[in-house]
Amino acid sequence: MTTLTDFSLLRSSPSIFPISKPNHQIPPRIPKPFKLRCYIAEGRTIPSSKTDGGDSSIADCVIVGGGISGLCIAQALATKHRDIASNVIVTEARDQVGGNITTVERDGYLWEEGPNSFQPSDPILTMAVDSGLKDDLVLGDPNAPRFVLWEGKLRPVPSKPTDLPVFDLMSIGGKLRAGLGAMGIRPPPPGHEESVEEFVRRNLGDEVFERLIEPFCSGVYAGDPSKLSMKAAFGRVWKLEEIGGSIIGGTFKTIQERNKTPKPQRDPRLPKPKGQTVGSFRKGLAMLPEAIATSLGTNVKLSWKLSSITKLDNGGYSLAYETPEGMVSLQSRTVVMTIPSHVASNLLHPLSTAAADALSQFYYPPVASVTVSYPEEAIRKECLIDGELKGFGQLHPRSQGIETLGTIYSSALFPNRAPAGRVLLLNYIGGATNPGILSKTEGELVEAVDRDLRKMLINPNAKDPLVLGVRVWPQAIPQFLVGHLDLLDSARTALRSSGFHGLFLGGNYVSGVALGRCVEGAYEVAAEVKDFLSQYAYN
Repeated sequence: MTTLTDFSLLRSSPSIFPISKPNHQIPPRIPKPFKLRCYIAEGRTIPSSKTDGGDSSIADCVIVGGGISGLCIAQALATKHRDIASNVIVTEARDQVGGNITTVERDGYLWEEGPNSFQPSDPILTMAVDSGLKDDLVLGDPNAPRFVLWEGKLRPVPSKPTDLPVFDLMSIGGKLRAGLGAMGIRPPPPGHEESVEEFVRRNLGDEVFERLIEPFCSGVYAGDPSKLSMKAAFGRVWKLEEIGGSIIGGTFKTIQERNKTPKPQRDPRLPKPKGQTVGSFRKGLAMLPEAIATSLGTNVKLSWKLSSITKLDNGGYSLAYETPEGMVSLQSRTVVMTIPSHVASNLLHPLSTAAADALSQFYYPPVASVTVSYPEEAIRKECLIDGELKGFGQLHPRSQGIETLGTIYSSALFPNRAPAGRVLLLNYIGGATNPGILSKTEGELVEAVDRDLRKMLINPNAKDPLVLGVRVWPQAIPQFLVGHLDLLDSARTALRSSGFHGLFLGGNYVSGVALGRCVEGAYEVAAEVKDFLSQYAYN
């Protein structure tokens, strides 16, 4: 399953998310092959799926979870590693694919109730093109501003270096402090794993943290930056100081190293996004998982709930499922668990209590998405640009007395999201600092959002909004807290030390919570599966 939401309103590059590449140890060669078998309780055999050119009796990989991570792993295996993994099965407990990706279309509106958009990096563009969606890609205006609420006013965030001297979100003193800190004139690292708040205040000063990074953490993670790990949540920025002694020093070293290595030729099929923008599809994000599922065909099993997983004597795995046809058992060479960590914990407990205990400690706070529409004339005049609502959206620091985490200008961001004369706003509320939303009714959540919007964006005397959707996610986004990477490493180590080779962990708590990172992580996991299978030449 994928992340719930990726505001991406302040992000300058998808590279701030960490890449974690596990080192799976390889067991001795298994001399005998084993086969995929599907049995129901009465003993009748259910024909297994067959991929083109593959042996229908052998499962190279079973992927547990049909969210964006699981589907993209399967697609990556099918497009990049078909010679090694020709028979891949995806199982999903629910009756539809996509995980938290939830696109709704009704009455001339099209909106998202989970993730809203993605950064158009080459991996996700490749996935879209390979899935037949190149012509359905839509990209936001790279010049559209992002806003942060500060002292009652929506203030634009600098989008390019020339904006730095003139933007009014920070004081001159705050800008100087940030510049000096980025060059290395700041306190040294403390010698322990820092939270996002500790790292940013030390390196860039209080204003950068309070006015930029704190709302950004709320937007991407719905998290508490005093508890989020800088190394785990924003690993590439953290690494800059490690390799260069400062953020700027590390940036220069990274550029130097990059220039030493010949850049691989870019896939000519991929579109070339302009500037820093975000992307979606003509009919919403759900087009991607639906297209992948269509290409995988009958190898995607819906309403299959995994009840147990066991290790076989021949080195493979047996997975028992509750399905509409009864109990079904699959056998496979490798398994990838892309389900949420707390679900994986319960399933892996019989195999390794240590791995299960580590996975059970990841925290997923609740988040609600509230989608509303107002007439265009409801927008305050001071918030209009050339007479229109323009921009990606806005974020709200917790210090500003606003309960809503942020608001995305859906109808301004992508075309054909609302009828003429209407604006469509997607709002997120809740998160690690406000878990109390679970006790609120849908009406109370709408009231809270509408009350907040009338403080800075909507005219106070505007008519009540048209409420299109309220979706509460009780366990929304995994929090990359201090100690997150250690817990993840503990889970992997426990599985390896117990002999569970060929069992991989994937999903947003592994790769990163942004939709783009889930896709990038899918390619990484697919490569690990390929390496594992190729070294043992199961034929």
